[in-house]
Amino acid sequence: MTAHSRAVVITTLGITQILAWGSSYYLLAVLAVPISSDTGWPLPWVVGGLSLGLLVAGLVSPRVGRLVGEHGGRPVLGGSALLLGLGLALLGAAPNLGVYLLAWAVLGAGMGAGLYDAAFSALGWLYREKARSAITHLTLWGGFASTVCWPLSALLVERLGWRGACFVYAAVQIAVSLPLLLVTLRTNAAGASTPRGQTRKVAVSLSGSDHRAFLILAGIWVSAGATTSVVSVHLITLLQESGLSLATAVGLGALVGPSQVAARVVEMAFGGKHHPYWTLAAAMILIALGLVLLWVGLPLPALGLILYGSGNGIYSIARGALPLALFGPDRYPALAGRLAGPGLVAQALAPSLGAVLLARWGAGGTYAGLVVIALINVALVAVLRSQVRPEPVFEGSSTSNAQ
Repeated sequence: MTAHSRAVVITTLGITQILAWGSSYYLLAVLAVPISSDTGWPLPWVVGGLSLGLLVAGLVSPRVGRLVGEHGGRPVLGGSALLLGLGLALLGAAPNLGVYLLAWAVLGAGMGAGLYDAAFSALGWLYREKARSAITHLTLWGGFASTVCWPLSALLVERLGWRGACFVYAAVQIAVSLPLLLVTLRTNAAGASTPRGQTRKVAVSLSGSDHRAFLILAGIWVSAGATTSVVSVHLITLLQESGLSLATAVGLGALVGPSQVAARVVEMAFGGKHHPYWTLAAAMILIALGLVLLWVGLPLPALGLILYGSGNGIYSIARGALPLALFGPDRYPALAGRLAGPGLVAQALAPSLGAVLLARWGAGGTYAGLVVIALINVALVAVLRSQVRPEPVFEGSSTSNAQ
């Protein structure tokens, strides 16, 4: 595959990732209040639609990963665009809360088949050992999803109402994302022996050190998913309960996004010079340091948020690159799907648990709980070191850690 066609694939996935994240995961940040105000449905139930979607995404992710491993990303990501379009159309037409929640179940299936983990698997299937830089570039695109889609959603709600916004996003998925994915993504993998259009069966059994590494990664994915989900939902409240005004809290919270993107740019520049294990280690350490600074209440909460955002930014890269390095490109799609499932379920449940912590122990107790989880993750990363071969996996190298 030429560098030009590789760039086209990454650009296509980048555009469709922005549209997929913006019309699903980030949708209710703008639409939740208008939906509740217009329909009279309780706001917690409206917001709970996203939790239901994430739960469904977690349940379908293992199957999604296996499908990518057998058929490649083209049919799976194309199916995701169809599901997102159907879910958004159903959401916009929902006459009652039951149909609204059903729409989120459909959206959840689309999220499981089309967000980062599925896209990472598709890149691993296409580029095999050379997929790491593609994964990194894709996270740069994804980092702009809220920046692009929150203002767009607000404009659509103002002009067309929340139902009209849903219908527009549904049309975008069907008329823009679906054709882009079907036209651009190839149906055979680089270096794969399987003829075009045929199913490629791959054994994904794990034993010995591979099984231990998988279990450790699963634990990290669950803990990190829960932590980032709590912070994403409750950050402004946490900062306010720490004594900051709403305006200051919002201003400081805005540091997280640029920090994520900046850290990904650094990883893109230097990632090929070290094993992705060290990307994961840096991510968990930065997240833990950031949360510790927020917990102890130092007079520089901005530093804590910058460190946290930086760690969260490169964690997305590690989540895609490290399983590829550890398990090899053949097993990667299926195992990435199995790893993603529990983490997505944790993301679905964690905000409610965070709300309970906030109600009972306030910001201090919630920060303390998050710090404990973050430190456990640092310890798990240290344990994982014994399962990682010492040689780095360079972009373009044929070296693989698969057994």
